[in-house]
Parts: sequence; C-alpha cells; structure tokens
Amino acid sequence: MQGRTAPAGSTENRTTEPTANQDHTKPSRLEASPHLEALLPSSMLRLLPAPLLGVLSSLLVALNTAFWGIPLLLLALVKLVLPFNAVRKPVDKVMNGLANSWVRCNSVWIDWTRRDAWDVQGCDALLEGGWYLVNCNHNSWVDIFVLQKVLNRRTPFLKFFLKQELIYVPLIGLVWWALDFPFMKRHSLSALKKNPALRLQDLETTKRSCERFALVPTSVMNFAEGTRRTPAKHAAQQSPFRHLLKPKAGALALALNVMGDQFRALLDVTIVYPDGTPSYWDLACGRAGRVVVRVQERSIPQDLSGGDYSGDVAYRQRFQAWLGLMWLEKDGLIESLLKRP
Repeated sequence: MQGRTAPAGSTENRTTEPTANQDHTKPSRLEASPHLEALLPSSMLRLLPAPLLGVLSSLLVALNTAFWGIPLLLLALVKLVLPFNAVRKPVDKVMNGLANSWVRCNSVWIDWTRRDAWDVQGCDALLEGGWYLVNCNHNSWVDIFVLQKVLNRRTPFLKFFLKQELIYVPLIGLVWWALDFPFMKRHSLSALKKNPALRLQDLETTKRSCERFALVPTSVMNFAEGTRRTPAKHAAQQSPFRHLLKPKAGALALALNVMGDQFRALLDVTIVYPDGTPSYWDLACGRAGRVVVRVQERSIPQDLSGGDYSGDVAYRQRFQAWLGLMWLEKDGLIESLLKRP
C-alpha cells in the first residue's frame, strides 16, 4: 500500500518529520535522533519478512518495557512505603517523565516499521501542562499505541481505565499498576442482580484514581464504549450508530465529579483505520495500513462538571444527551473519513 498525500492543514507525519512550529529545544523527540536511525535504519527493517519484523518489534517492546518498567516499579514501592502527598507528588512527576520516555521509545519502533503515512489533525494547540479528559472510540489494542504516540509530549501522560484482567499481562500490567492506572472489574448482569453493591466497586476505584490524578497534571483517558467494537458486539447491542457501540457515561461523569474544575477541556479523539482494523501483530509486522486520527478540543459544560451521575436523574439525562450528541457527530465523522479515497 502506498501512503497518500495529506490534506491541507494536516499534521500528517508530524511525529517523524518535525515542522517549523515545533519546539526543537526539547530533546525528547527520539524519532529525530540520527544516532538511532544509524544504529538500525528503518529502511532495513521494512525489508524484513513480516513475521520476522513482528518478532523483532515485540522484542523491542519487551526490552523497552523492562528498561523503563523496573525503575517505575521501584518508585511505586516508595509510594507504598511513604503514602503521603508530600512524597507522592514529586515521585509521580518523576514517574510520569519515565513513562513518557517509555512511550516515546515505543513510538520509535512504530515509525521504523510502518509503511503507510499517518493522517493526524488537531494536535497543534494542545498544551502539555494542566489536565485533560480524553475520550476515544475503541477499535483495537492498536488504539492505545496510536493515542500514546499522537499525544505524547503534547498533553500530560495518558492514564487509561483498564479491565481488571489486564493487570495480569506480564510486566506491562505491573507497570500500569505502578502508574496508578485504574483497573475496573466487569460484573455480569446476573452477579449485579444478586449483589447490587458490586456496582459501587468501580465507582470507588474511579474516585480513588481521580483523587490521585489531581495531584499532578494528567490526561485521564476513557473508552466510553467500554470494550473494543466488533461486528458481533455491534449487532448484539443493536447499536443505533453505524461505526460505534453505545457509549457508557459513568466513568466520564465520575471523573468530572471528582476533577471537573481541573480539566482544561475534553479531547474528543477519533481513530479510523481505512484499510481495516489492525491487530497488535499487524502493527508489529508493519502492516497496520493507514491510520487517521482527528483530535477535537471540546469545552466541558459547566453544569456537567460536578453533578451526581448515580443519584441525580436530571443530571444523568443531561450528561447522556451531551455524550450522545458527541457520539452522533463522531459516527458521522468516521463515515466521512472512511468514504475518502
């Protein structure tokens, strides 16, 4: 597949080809380092057979995670032993800096292996300081790599709401735990009927995590669909949207309840894969195809910043209407992006 020419106003390839507007005083853009390219030229990697490239990419991910993960785990132990805000705040800043470097190194191997251009728009005005609430449609595990690559060093470090099972992913799960990623338990409908109190577990997890996020500038990330969209899930839900599952508002609303006044804005991110939804293995093998990202900064309505989503029916209806309208616009945007040549 051949990369296409970016439309006017696009920031396509911005992560690999810095423009005149970028801050070249920041040495954090490893992609710009000629030493890395000389060590392992991307042109050589792209000549490798896809399975071999996938194995090499996965090895780089593992080594990169171990390199940055070990000091992150050690610092997490410091926070466990000394659980005071006076300690947690400076340690969190150091940990977020290490995590940004971890993400930045992952972005390097993605640039080395990808064969198709990325079409990214909407990142130019983002600020690394302050807090953002981030929402995105969910297609694949690749979404996480895309979000981290596109937003790294443009916003504070992204912290995701994750399924509880992901804490058992070797090493990465522990690193996510060390970075205070909130792990959410998923209970079946039958379990919730037997024990309605189970609903409060995720709410308490979200609240505790958001209280920790409030100490240091953070981008709080949530996939409102709650899971990756697949044709089977879309059909089972009877979703009214063409390209999206129904959004779940609870985590977003609780984040706003705890931190509403701190958020600079909501970043509404839309990710589209015009050549088909790739798996992690596709990305590792350099065959993820084209990636299209649109980032829209939205103001958060003042009346939605501090309400009680679970107890206030009127607030819940307003919040669902706001998120539903956003989802309708996102669905239309995905449709238009998929129709482009």
